[in-house]
Amino acid sequence: MSFKQKRLSTSVFSSISSPLAATVVSVGVLSLLSACGSGSGTSTPAASTDAPGQVSTATMTFGVSAPTSVDIPLTTLAPTFHVAPVILNAPSDIDASNASASARLAPSQQAIPAEFQGLSSRGLTLSTLQSVKAARLSTTQSVSADGVTPKASTSVATTYTPAQIRAAYGLPTLPASFTGLTAAQAAQLGAGQTIYIVDAQNDPNVVAELAAFNSKFGLPGCTVKTIATNASLPLPAPSTNACDLSIVYSTPSSGMTATAPAYDSGWATEITLDVQWAHATAPLARIVLIESADASNTGLIGAIGLANKMGPGVVSMSFGGAEGSWTSSVDSAFSNTQMTYLAATGDNGASVSWPSVSSRVLAVGGTTLNYTGGTRSETVWSGTGGGVSAYTPTPSYQTNVVPGMGTPANRTVADVSFNADPSSGQYVAVINQGSSSVGWLSAGGTSLATPQWAGIMAVANALRVQASKAVLGAPHSVLYQQISTVPGTYASSFADIKQGSDGSCAACSAKTGYDFPTGLGTPNVTNLLTALAGSGAVSAPVVTGANVSGQVGTALSFTVSASSPNPLSFSLTGAPAGMSINSSGVVTWATPVAGTYNVTVTATDAKANLSGKGVYVVTIAAPVPPVVTGASISGNVGTALSFTASVTDSNPYTLSLSGAPSGMTISSAGVVSWATPVLGTYTVTVTATDSKTGLTGKGVYSVTISPQPAPKVSGGSITGTTGTALSFTVSVADTNPLTYSVTGAPSGLAISTTGVVTWAKPVAGTYSVTVVVKDTKTGLSGQGVYSIVISAPAAVGPVITAPTMTGVAGKALSGTISITDAGASGFSVSISGVPLGMSIVPAGSTTGIALVASWASPVTGTYTLKVSVTDNLGRTATTSIPVTITAH
Repeated sequence: MSFKQKRLSTSVFSSISSPLAATVVSVGVLSLLSACGSGSGTSTPAASTDAPGQVSTATMTFGVSAPTSVDIPLTTLAPTFHVAPVILNAPSDIDASNASASARLAPSQQAIPAEFQGLSSRGLTLSTLQSVKAARLSTTQSVSADGVTPKASTSVATTYTPAQIRAAYGLPTLPASFTGLTAAQAAQLGAGQTIYIVDAQNDPNVVAELAAFNSKFGLPGCTVKTIATNASLPLPAPSTNACDLSIVYSTPSSGMTATAPAYDSGWATEITLDVQWAHATAPLARIVLIESADASNTGLIGAIGLANKMGPGVVSMSFGGAEGSWTSSVDSAFSNTQMTYLAATGDNGASVSWPSVSSRVLAVGGTTLNYTGGTRSETVWSGTGGGVSAYTPTPSYQTNVVPGMGTPANRTVADVSFNADPSSGQYVAVINQGSSSVGWLSAGGTSLATPQWAGIMAVANALRVQASKAVLGAPHSVLYQQISTVPGTYASSFADIKQGSDGSCAACSAKTGYDFPTGLGTPNVTNLLTALAGSGAVSAPVVTGANVSGQVGTALSFTVSASSPNPLSFSLTGAPAGMSINSSGVVTWATPVAGTYNVTVTATDAKANLSGKGVYVVTIAAPVPPVVTGASISGNVGTALSFTASVTDSNPYTLSLSGAPSGMTISSAGVVSWATPVLGTYTVTVTATDSKTGLTGKGVYSVTISPQPAPKVSGGSITGTTGTALSFTVSVADTNPLTYSVTGAPSGLAISTTGVVTWAKPVAGTYSVTVVVKDTKTGLSGQGVYSIVISAPAAVGPVITAPTMTGVAGKALSGTISITDAGASGFSVSISGVPLGMSIVPAGSTTGIALVASWASPVTGTYTLKVSVTDNLGRTATTSIPVTITAH
C-alpha cells in the first residue's frame, strides 16, 4: 500500500489546540492516534469497513519555517481493542436482581464456531461477526477483522461477568440495594467522583447499551444529563449517591460542540466497553464521555484538555500511538494536579506507546485471567505492551528501591495491569447503528483494563474524600515509593505476576517484582484501596471559595475552607485595608467598609510546598435601620393592657414611645403596658434606635380602648327528673368579680355566689328562670333565661324473672321465681297450673319478692306454671314457666 506525500503551509497551525500549539513550530508533523486494546498479532490494522470515508493509513510531512524539525508519521488507525471471535449467547439473568449472584460461579464458556475460528481478535465488531456468519466463511479462508491473515485463536471463549471480575480482584461487594446507602458505602462505589472517558468518533447507542448492561447485571442505572456547550467549567460536583452519564463532543481547542462526530463501528465498540466497565468498577461515579471528532492527536489532546477544564477526576484513555521525540512537547496535557490520567500500554507486544509513556500517566498493561469462583491466577497476556521509552527520561518514582526495578535508563511501562486477554474476556453489550437489538461480545485488550483501573482510582479518591484527604492526582509516587517498597503492603495490595511474556526479549517475561509487561502487578483491590486511602496527599491543597456577606459597623469573621493532610499557611491578595487572615485560616475585618471585594486566599502546604487558591467574594452592605412593625391593639376600660412591639435589628437597640397616653410605658424588651386604660383611641409611635449605628426605625400602633361590656349570660335549656336533685352552672363572659340572682324561680331553687344553680327536690313542670349577673366593678348587669323542664320518672310495672324448671321423676326439684316492681308499694301474685305435690313459698329479697317452688317427688310429665302479678298502681304482668319431669 502506498501513500501520497503532502506539504502544508505554516498557516495550518492556527487551528491546533493548546498545549500542542506552542510546540508545533519545532515539530514538523503531528501524529494521529488509534484506540488501543489488546490481543494477539502485531500487524497494522486497516480502517473499519463499517466507516466509509475513513483513511486507512497515511504519512504526511508538515513544512514549517523553523530551523529544525522532526518528521512524525501522521496515521489514522481504526480502534484496536480485541474481541473473541464469537457472538455470545445472552448472559444469564442470575445477576439481574442480585448483582453479586454470579460472583462465586465459574465464568461462561462458549465454543467458537467454525466460521469464526480463523478470525483475528483485533478490532472485531458485532457487525463484522454478523457479516461473516451470514456468509458462513470456512476456516480455510484468510479473513480477519483487520484485513490481514490472522493468527490461530483458541476454540473456546471464556467470559466473565462484572460480579466475577469484582470477586476475582477483591472489589467491594455490591449492596443488595443501591438506595439508602451510607456515605461510606457510597464511597466504596465511587460516589462523588468523575471518570472522563476520552475516545474518538461517536457511538449513538452508548446510553441504550449501558442500560442493557446494567439491567442484565443488576447494576444501578445512570441518569443521562446534558452538558451545554457553553456550560461554565469546571463542572459542579457530582452526586454523592447516584450515577450520572454525560456525553460531550470536543474540539481541538478543548471546547465543546453540538456536532456529533462521525460513526465508526470500531470506535463505537471501544466507547461502549470503556463506559460499561468503568461503570461496573465504580457504579456510582459520574461518567463523562468525551468524543473527539477524529483519532488525531490534535483532536484527542483537545479532548484531554476539555477533561482538564471539567475536572477534577480520573481520565481513561484506551488509545495509543508510537512514541517519538515529539511526545514530551505535549506532556503539559497531563499537568492538572487534581486529575489522574490512565492509558493503555497497547496490544502489539513488547513496545512503548503514547500517551501511556508519559511519566504523568498511569500505564495499564494486560494479563490473562483464570478465575473459577475461588482463587485467581494470572499470566502475562502475550499481546500487552511494555518496555523502555526511547525518549522519556526516568521519572523520580522509578528507582532501584522498587522491587525488581533495577536502574532504568528511561521511563518504563507498564505501571500496573489487569485482565486483558479476549480469551479470558468480559461481557460487553453492543447495539449496531440503526438497530435496537442487543448483541453480546467477549472483549479484552489493555483498552478494557484501563477503564477498570480508572474506576479503582475513582473509588480510592471517594474513600479519601470520606477520610477528609485530598484526591490522589498522579498516583505514581504512592504506588511505587509508598506501597511497593513496603514488602507487606506490596504483597497485600498487588498480585505479582511471575509467568508469561509479551515478546522474545530478555526483559519481556514476567518476574518477581516489577516487570515491563505487567508493571507492579494486578490489584488486590480491597487492600490496595486501604493503602491508597491512607496514603499522603500528592496534590496541592484545595481551597473552596465562597460568597461572604457582612454589614458596615459589624465586625466580619469567616473561616477559609481548605483541605490538605499537611499543615497549611495562608495569605490574602486583593483584600481591603484592615482585613487579615491568621494561621488557622480565619479571616477577620474589624471595621468593614461598604462594597464588594474579590479576595483570593492562598493556602500553602508546609511539607510539599504546593499551593492552592480560592476566591471569596465579600459583600459589605450599608447599615440598615431597625424595622418596627406597627399594628392595631384593642383593650377595655378598667382592664390592664399589655402587648409587645415587633422590632427587627441585627444590633442591640433602645426603645421609646411618643403620642402615648398617660400611664402607658415600654420596657427594654419592647413590652408596652397600661395598668388603667382610659376610654378612647390613641396613635402611639414606637421608636427603635440602633445602639451601634444610631439609625432609628419607627412603627405606629393604633390603640383602641372600648367601654367595659356588661356581663353576658348565655342562658339555655335544663332538664331534670322529679325526686332527683338538680344542679348546673351559669355560663357568663366577664373578667371582673360578679354577683348572681334569679327571678321566676320555683320554690326551693337557689343560686350560689359562684353561679351554681341547685334544686334539691324538683317538682314536675316547666319553669322559665331568669339569672341576673352584676359586674361588681362596673355595676353593669346582664341576664340570661334558663328553661327548666322537670319530668316524672318513667313507669315500668312488675317484672317476673323465672327459669325453666327441669327434673327427673322421684328426685327433689326446686326453682326460684323473682318479682320486682319499681315505684309500687305493694302487689298481689297468683299462680295456676301447680302440679300435685309442688309447694310455693315466699323468700326474702331486697328488691322485690322471691317465691321458691319445691317438689319433693316429681312425677313424670310436662307442666306449665302461669304467674300473674298486679301492683297497687294497677300495673300487671304475666308469664308462663315450663316444668318438665323425665323418667330418667
